[in-house]
Amino acid sequence: MAQSVNMRMSAKAEYAVRAMIQLAAVDSGALVKTDDLAQAQGIPPQFLVDILSNLRADRLVRSHRGRDGGYELARPATEISIADVLRSIDGPLASVRDIGLGDLPYSGPTVSLTDVWRALRASMRSVLEETTLADVATGSLPRHVARLADDYRDQESKRHGAARS
Repeated sequence: MAQSVNMRMSAKAEYAVRAMIQLAAVDSGALVKTDDLAQAQGIPPQFLVDILSNLRADRLVRSHRGRDGGYELARPATEISIADVLRSIDGPLASVRDIGLGDLPYSGPTVSLTDVWRALRASMRSVLEETTLADVATGSLPRHVARLADDYRDQESKRHGAARS
């Protein structure tokens, strides 16, 4: 039976990250209305209401009622990682069939596969847990994240160049 590792990001999670980065980009203390946030990031407003509800329940955003109300980050953007947002919306960053890595039924030549999944999870964490909303909003990614992105871009251009040849 084929094993699947869930690394796919849902539209809801991707929208949540974009909305949070948009909130990180506004002045501290400024409140952003749902419609303005939806318009700024091209997120369907009703979908955004549901997303903001999840983020509020996990204390990542605060809402203020009234005519001048809106949303703001619940703590500084430097203290909220991309992983925090993703977990709020989709749960664990990477899982294999919703089974704990130590409980996977691998034997024989597949025993080392558990360590592959551990390494994958560790690499995802090193990017998502160590990159804050402020890092993305200001375009100053952690050095190791920028290096990985550059390496990926280089590999991508080599693949596209080879495909054209």
